[in-house]
Parts: sequence; structure tokens; C-alpha cells
Amino acid sequence: MPTAKHRLWGIDLGGTKIEGAILDPAQPDRAICRLRVPTEAARGYDAIVTRVGELVQQLETSSGTKRPAVIGVGTPGALEPSTGLLKNSNTVCLNGRPLGRDLSAALGVEARLANDANCFALAEAVLGAARGRGVVVGLILGTGVGSGVVVHGRMLAGLHGIAGEWGHNPLRGETAPCYCGRIGCVETAISGPALEKFFAEHSGEKLLLPAIVARAVDGDASARATLERLREKFGEALAAVINILDPDAVVIGGGVGNLDLLYAAETRAAVLRHLFNGEVRTEFLRPALGDSAGVFGAALLAAQ
Repeated sequence: MPTAKHRLWGIDLGGTKIEGAILDPAQPDRAICRLRVPTEAARGYDAIVTRVGELVQQLETSSGTKRPAVIGVGTPGALEPSTGLLKNSNTVCLNGRPLGRDLSAALGVEARLANDANCFALAEAVLGAARGRGVVVGLILGTGVGSGVVVHGRMLAGLHGIAGEWGHNPLRGETAPCYCGRIGCVETAISGPALEKFFAEHSGEKLLLPAIVARAVDGDASARATLERLREKFGEALAAVINILDPDAVVIGGGVGNLDLLYAAETRAAVLRHLFNGEVRTEFLRPALGDSAGVFGAALLAAQ
């Protein structure tokens, strides 16, 4: 087989699927080879490690190249640097396990792990919508709320491995319990399920977010109140991030991140109301890489 030492390999480990991709550093925005397999998380931790090994073997066979010395892996949750154990994962069988060590043993090469939101941010900062910007925050607004921070092309992990976890900052006046054990987290207010719950409580009707948006366009009062809540709480939550990091750009991913209102002038005004500055110059950008961001960012870990 030809050598693969100059190619970047990445694995995006999700709750329902595991995706692998091989990138050429000369053209890193396109995959030489890209494959997916079901995660089969219900079978447990050992089965997931085995599935990743099977996928890497398939990548070797399909590409005709040997695996490199380092493979980047994007994970739900984050590594605790002091122990090497995974934490905060919604694929709960991964929590408390030495996933990096076990994947490295199974693959026979170094598995370099990072949170999937960090991989999203890294890909969009290096290859995507925020390419060329110095400080980039990549937000995920979907079923959960997460983030990654990239400074001059390098991802920040942090002392505790939680850099960018804005979804678990508290919001003023919010008291809803969060799965993390705290109350009033950003995730309890502006995640997709949280917004749908707010609408249901005010309307007596259960709808998914796209239908709520459509209702708002038609003038439904509960739907409009739901979107106004998103705007105001997003503004408060994001202003705290900008006050600390003062980024050049914010890339907004996830299902909630598709909503046009997050890029509107009224939303920038909602941010400004909480900002320690007289204007907001930070760019609010839509992702450019689509569902490629996670696996491309994982591959870029090998070059970090």
C-alpha cells in the first residue's frame, strides 16, 4: 500500500453514526475518502471502540493507503485532561472511560480526541465560513448547546477540557433544571427542545421548531413569543462570550442555528444590550461546510 503519512484522517463519533474521512493537506476542504457506519451505541462501550476500528480498516481498504501515526477523533463530551477519561457525553456509556487510550490500542496508532463542537469550530475557522479570521467561536444550537474556540487556527481545549462550554453558563431569571445537575443553563432556554417546550406551555400544542417558525410568520402569538425568547436569551448568552473572548467571528451551527432571525439586526441589538461596548462588530456567520464540519475538524486535529 502507498504511504499515508502526509494525509489527515478523522473520525466523527456520533450517537447514531460514526463517520470517517481522509483529507489531503493540499486540498483539505474535500475528502479523498469518506465512509459511515452505524454507531450501535446500545451495544455498549466496547462495541463502539470495535466499530471505530472496523471503520478505520474500511478506510484503509477503500483508499488503498495505510493509516497514519495520528488519527483525529471528534467525540460527544470531552476528555478530562487530569485523568484521560471522557466526561459530559450524551452517549452515556462513554463517560468515565479512557476512550483515547482504548481507541489508540484498538487502532495501533495515536487517537487524538476533541469535543465534537471543537471540531466544528476548528473546521469552520480553518476551512470554512470563518477562514482567515483570528479568533473564532463556533456555536452549536440544536438538541443541545455547545461551542468551540479557535485562536489563529489552533483549537483551545482548556485546563479542564471545557473551553467553549457556553451552553452551561447560567442565564438570569432562568430556573429550569438541566441534565448537568444545575438550573437555568443556556441549554435549558434556547436549545431546540427547550424552545418547543416553551411554545407548548404557552399554546397547549406540541410542535417542532420549523412548524413554530411557520406559525410565527402567520402571526401566531405563542410562536412569536417563542422566537422573541430565543432572540433575547441568545443575545444575553452570546454577549457574555463576546465580552470575554472578543472574537472576530461567530459561526452558528445546528438546527436552531439555521433560523434567519439569529443573523438579523434585531438580534445584534439584543447582544449589544448586554455588551461592554458601544457596538457589535463581530461577524455572525452561517456554516460553510455543512455536515462535513465535524469529520473535517477531527482530521485537522492530527495537524494541531
